[in-house]
Amino acid sequence: MKKTNQDWAGHVAAIKDQGISATDYARQHGLAESTLYRWKSKLQRASTDRTKAETLTAPAAQPSKFIALRLSEPQRIMPAAPTHCTLVLSGGMRLEIPALPAPQWLAELSRCTQGAH
Repeated sequence: MKKTNQDWAGHVAAIKDQGISATDYARQHGLAESTLYRWKSKLQRASTDRTKAETLTAPAAQPSKFIALRLSEPQRIMPAAPTHCTLVLSGGMRLEIPALPAPQWLAELSRCTQGAH
């Protein structure tokens, strides 16, 4: 009795399922090793050709909804204010304050102390 494509496909699938070599499988089932290898190769080629054909005729894939984002550390406009500040004024005067004051306040203080000695 002549074996069909389905018969040989069953043998090839059994080799894979059992995790044994084609040589061992052929011996266990009384098959010609060369014939088994030829069918195994033929069925693998047919499967590859079928996969290629399906890929070529498959509808175009939808564009991905994935959006790549690149995040970086936030840039500070001004450095963080120190928790303690000492201003040394003309004439050796020292002013200790808990935080750095606004630039406008420093400018006004500078104008007020220019004439003081």
